[in-house]
Amino acid sequence: MSPGAESVARVENDDAALSLYHLLDPAVLANPYPLFHRLRREDPVHWDPFLHAWVVTRYADVLEVLHTFAADRTPTPEQLASMGLAQMAPLAQLMVKQMLFMDASAHTRLRGLASQAFTPARIETLRAHIQEIVEDLLDAVQGRGSMDVITDLAEPLPAIVTAEMLGLPVEDRHRLKAWSANFAEMLGNFQHNPDHAARMLQTVEEMTAYFRDAVQETKRHPREGLIHSLLSAEIDGDRLTEEEVVANTIITMVGGQETTTNLIGNGVLTLLRHPEQMKKLRGDSSLTASAVEEMLRFESPSQHTARLAPTDRSLGGKQIRKRQAVIAVMAAANRDPERFPEPDRFDVTRADNRHLAFGYAAHFCFGAPLARMEGQIAFAALLRRFENIQLVPQDLVWRTNLGLRGLTSLKVNFEVSESASRPVQENNPR
Repeated sequence: MSPGAESVARVENDDAALSLYHLLDPAVLANPYPLFHRLRREDPVHWDPFLHAWVVTRYADVLEVLHTFAADRTPTPEQLASMGLAQMAPLAQLMVKQMLFMDASAHTRLRGLASQAFTPARIETLRAHIQEIVEDLLDAVQGRGSMDVITDLAEPLPAIVTAEMLGLPVEDRHRLKAWSANFAEMLGNFQHNPDHAARMLQTVEEMTAYFRDAVQETKRHPREGLIHSLLSAEIDGDRLTEEEVVANTIITMVGGQETTTNLIGNGVLTLLRHPEQMKKLRGDSSLTASAVEEMLRFESPSQHTARLAPTDRSLGGKQIRKRQAVIAVMAAANRDPERFPEPDRFDVTRADNRHLAFGYAAHFCFGAPLARMEGQIAFAALLRRFENIQLVPQDLVWRTNLGLRGLTSLKVNFEVSESASRPVQENNPR
């Protein structure tokens, strides 16, 4: 029996029906929403003894946790050593410099400097080039009449865009993607898996060395991209250190790839499961933006995130003690009937759709405009170029990353549309 199966069996034997450890069961992972509904209905602020954490599932409570609880949750190398995990110190040394795991004022400083390089206006200038990348990827599969949505579109699109955004060689994207997937799996899972520790440490070592070299190369030969922008960013004389540039380039690379890959894969599957909504979207391209927001709400690429209670707090009638871990389940909040009418209904025209797929407040994902743009362009092109898209009979396998929801593969057949030609590009920024 695998470690995951043993964990699931232990949970069931102890009759802990509400534990998030059930996500280790592939059947629950394939459809976690009944578990989330039950948690929200029966115990919306739930102490999970198997995770040693509070699990929060109502929209209002998740909002409160994201807004006011502490993101500074990475153990220091010294704390890891005291737990007998000194070998994981290189991972901690990296994460404690990443804005994802910081609170004000350290977070405010880092985000202020980084956001100069990642503004919505700057991202908008990429639209024509992203369109070109999508068209190239669809050109490559058009003659086959079939594709793996993940392998042929959802993975390479953000991998290419992210490499270019960072100012890295596009031919390195396969290495970057492999590192990104490994790092994301560590971020998204509850359990410490000793079998994966060696691979994770190797990933951290290789990534750190690669990006240190990239920083030095960018200093010697400046090249437009996020690394150069982070090195150049300055506020009142304050600049990022090289180690901060490396750490935050890594977390940007991971977030930029994993969220978009899962948005596209989850979104195509959702459209295939709701053909009437696909037909509606195909018939009215002006719905593309609202459709992408509904995909983000309905099958959130990022399912949950962890915080620590900053003080002794009361939430949902429960007393949470200072520094206790709290897991905010955005995927559950995004289907809260108190916030979204008919939350289990997928509706590409849904207007009031302030979902939490990109987080909230200070830690709202600053790559959200880019992920949205990539998703909108990909879905519009896919539906314009291909008709009668059908799911190939297959066993759908969800990635074992419990926090980032995505498929390993999604095979479809299609017919080429009469309007499959590329749109005319008036301005190409390259």
